[in-house]
Amino acid sequence: MPDLAQKRYVLGLTGGIACYKAAELLRRMQEQGAVVDVVMTEAATHFITPTTMQALSGRPVYLDAWDDRVPNSMAHINLTRGADAVLIAPASADFMARLAHGLADDLLSTLCLARGGCPLLLAPAMNREMWQHPATRRNVRQLEDDGVAILGPGSGDQACGEVGDGRMLEPAEILAELVAFAQPKLLAGRKVVVTAGPTCEKIDPVRVITNRSSGKTGYAIARAAREAGAQVVLVSGPTALPAPHGVRRVGVESAADMHAAVMASVPEADVFISVAAVADWRVVNASDSKLKKAGGGQPPELQFAPNPDILAEVAAMPGGPLCVGFAAETENLYEQAEAKRRRKGVPLLAGNLAQHAMNADDTALVLFDEHGHRDLPAMPKLQAARKLVEAIAAMLPGR
Repeated sequence: MPDLAQKRYVLGLTGGIACYKAAELLRRMQEQGAVVDVVMTEAATHFITPTTMQALSGRPVYLDAWDDRVPNSMAHINLTRGADAVLIAPASADFMARLAHGLADDLLSTLCLARGGCPLLLAPAMNREMWQHPATRRNVRQLEDDGVAILGPGSGDQACGEVGDGRMLEPAEILAELVAFAQPKLLAGRKVVVTAGPTCEKIDPVRVITNRSSGKTGYAIARAAREAGAQVVLVSGPTALPAPHGVRRVGVESAADMHAAVMASVPEADVFISVAAVADWRVVNASDSKLKKAGGGQPPELQFAPNPDILAEVAAMPGGPLCVGFAAETENLYEQAEAKRRRKGVPLLAGNLAQHAMNADDTALVLFDEHGHRDLPAMPKLQAARKLVEAIAAMLPGR
């Protein structure tokens, strides 16, 4: 089921060039199953037409507080009743200032004041100097104190030609925030460290020993933990995946690099989830120059040494984080995964069959703990990650 299925949102647009992004955001919200009512300020209509937003949403676009298409001409009341959230994207500096001071002189601002318990989310969009202005900073603090969620802003090139903070987040980032907002905050206030992807052990400057891990499961778990309210550090081997929005990614290559990054991050962590496919051995006689074929094409003689066992080391730390392991097996999953859980000394381990899960978008996890195991049905990896986060959160209060 799409993440926003059976949910209804009010999408508000205020004046700013970032209005062009609202069209894509609307489409992405609908692709996730949301029903969206669009409300625009008069200034917003100078950047994108109501006709465009109506064609995309398939629903009326509201501009006027006296719109008689709404019962009793009370759009400012009726549009938010039963809505899951009001999202203003873009939210201009002027509109944020009016909200902070409780002004209500058009449909959108009046709607925000009359929304009752409906959550309000703002995606700011303005010039970098406007964003940094003391008045804007005061308004942002006031809005946050009032329970308004501020999404972003991002940083980068701006329409005025300047560079800096103030860009509206991209539609995909706002959608990720919207989905995260709807998830239960099972890990609120927790710090989580996740490892993901493969490691690469150098043979020479152009050759490495690695594996087929895509990193999809680890990245999904990092996203699910962040959705659940955690502060997440993702220690990742080389992958083509973008870091989930709001997650701090630390890129590494070798197992030794991953070990160093993990040990620097876990002392303050509440949870450590070891998902990465870490190489068991490294090449101790790696060459600093490209190895050439010897006479007769004989392969070089490589010498190996074991890599650090990151999960076992973290699990053995006095007062360390709750540790969660992973086992990707090709046979005898139940026996080998449980044996690994006991060997590593971790309270929870997730196992799956590598031949079915590796590089795939779906997975069927089996969760192992001291009480036995629980089989989860095959599902998209993000959904499976959310199930794993539920299991982890259930273990935390008793620690």
